[in-house]
Amino acid sequence: MILYDLFISPLTETYFQKALIGGCIVATVAGVVGCLVVLRRMAFLGDALSHAMIAGVAGGYLVMKMLFGAEAHATGMLLGSLFAAIATVALISFVSRISRVKEDTAIGIMYTGIFALGVVAVSIFRQYIHIDLMHFIMGDILGVADQDLWVSAFVAATVLSILILFFRHFQVATFDPIMAASIGLPVLLIDYLLTTCVSLVVVSAVSMVGVILVVGLLITPAATAYLLSDRLDRMMMLAALFGTTSVIGGLYLCVWLDSAGGGAVMLFCTLQFLVVLAVAPKYGLFARWMRLKKLVPQQTVEDVLTTILRYGKATPVSVIRQYAEESKGMRKVLENMVENNLITAEAEGYSLTEEGNKEASKVLRAHRLWEAYLATIGTPREELHPTAHQLEHITDGNTVEYLDEKLGHPSHDPHGRHMG
Repeated sequence: MILYDLFISPLTETYFQKALIGGCIVATVAGVVGCLVVLRRMAFLGDALSHAMIAGVAGGYLVMKMLFGAEAHATGMLLGSLFAAIATVALISFVSRISRVKEDTAIGIMYTGIFALGVVAVSIFRQYIHIDLMHFIMGDILGVADQDLWVSAFVAATVLSILILFFRHFQVATFDPIMAASIGLPVLLIDYLLTTCVSLVVVSAVSMVGVILVVGLLITPAATAYLLSDRLDRMMMLAALFGTTSVIGGLYLCVWLDSAGGGAVMLFCTLQFLVVLAVAPKYGLFARWMRLKKLVPQQTVEDVLTTILRYGKATPVSVIRQYAEESKGMRKVLENMVENNLITAEAEGYSLTEEGNKEASKVLRAHRLWEAYLATIGTPREELHPTAHQLEHITDGNTVEYLDEKLGHPSHDPHGRHMG
């Protein structure tokens, strides 16, 4: 009985059914488009388009009222919002191209300006325009109208068709725009086409989840999928799945808690992201912690390599411990180096592989060059070795070559040993 009240009973309500259908449609297409938005780092643009929509909605109301004598409906709102979105993108592009102002700054200027224009228009023509600004900002997914369902279904079908037909074009232009241009793809046109798709998705979603939360529905499921996949097609499918589960989980959450629908959807979506962030097998926090736990300090590796090289034969662990900085976890260090084919384990101790010998020789040469350099600047003889031991681990290869050239390519170090 409790399970029926929690899960089955809401499904018998018409408002819940409409919210579920409309929300899943919007979340699916938003998740798919959101993958391209995330990969292209266009999240701020989605926020700009959603805010600029209020000017388009206001314009749609005015046109419908003054020219046709009728209240604006979903189609008029869609066209007005789409026009405002395209105008916003055009202005952003114009400002960033003809001035020294960067694109992110142009986005901030234009979207706040157009949003302000919409707010002023709503207040001036309030006798013609009947917009509930709170509804516009926060949305009402539990009050989805039939017109909203038809609009969202039409937008989803259109956008998904475009993405399927031009998938390869979007893929190449997203990951390597220079190559896309070199093979003749119209990169600018593809960018505008993607922006149009984002605009359509934003317009169709705002009436359900509102201006503030539509950006989250566009970005968060895609970002969640990004943590689990390196392939664009799989990322898109996962993003659609996460968007759908966000809507389903959020709707149940809002019914159980008697809270705002749009807020509950995005809360569930964010919690879902945090869970994946923690447990993702490759890019999650737990996986990162495991990698860091297994990580061996490069300085310790180089100390082991040079110790074995100087010893000249299979080196016992006791000898390696005397010279290596990290002696506590030496067994783990040695096992890791064997796995990476730097050393081999023998009965008498450890020996260098060909690759290990090459790396050890580089470090030893760097050590002797540093000793030679330190000697030229007056460093006391007893401090040459310990100081050079610290400096030899500098990983920038250009530094060693610079020292070699500055010292005139010396053949021996201050102790009379060959540079190697």
